[in-house]
Amino acid sequence: MSRDLGLSYKAAFVLCHKMREAMAEELKGRVIGDDRPEAELDGAAFGGYVKPANFREDRKDRRFRENQSGKRKFVVVISERGGETLPGVFKSESHALQWIKSRVQKGTVLHADEAPAWNDLHARFEMKRINHEKAYSDGNACTNWAESFFSRLRRGEIGHHHHVAGPYLLRYAQEAAWREDNRRIGNQEQVKRVATLALGRKPSVDFCGYWQRYKV
Repeated sequence: MSRDLGLSYKAAFVLCHKMREAMAEELKGRVIGDDRPEAELDGAAFGGYVKPANFREDRKDRRFRENQSGKRKFVVVISERGGETLPGVFKSESHALQWIKSRVQKGTVLHADEAPAWNDLHARFEMKRINHEKAYSDGNACTNWAESFFSRLRRGEIGHHHHVAGPYLLRYAQEAAWREDNRRIGNQEQVKRVATLALGRKPSVDFCGYWQRYKV
């Protein structure tokens, strides 16, 4: 975008994020399960990469907390079967429980994997669990819709953005959700929708005062 529009990298960066912020307008107040009886739930870790040392003897086991950067965050997504997608960013999957309860309509059937973070949701929702060590789908439960979202987000991170900083992770996740929900709409209509959302926006929440190095 910087090259095509003749802008500085910084200007293109801000413009892209303002468009992501506009896309997120469609996700505001979204409640999952209000028009679809089933939804899928999953989480994935992003960021916090620690580069291993050059020599093998100097390398540390990055699975231990003391050897991690502390910057890793979890994207949790709730995806309706054949419907809408809603992402959130949290310190861990267990930190997302209250958000899930507030954003999923009671009575919705939730499909999830065997991660212990989701165990407390059984008290509020009918849960169908799938053990991915045994199968991706068992005819009763699967999380393929949620996995489709993460596939799109991972491809964007690895193949296009290369690096997604923690403060902006939510916006990238919201963009991936918007793309997931609108993937069957033609490019021209997608451009019109994003432009309409952007033109109807008030001053940016994320970047107001960015050029002046302060937040308003």
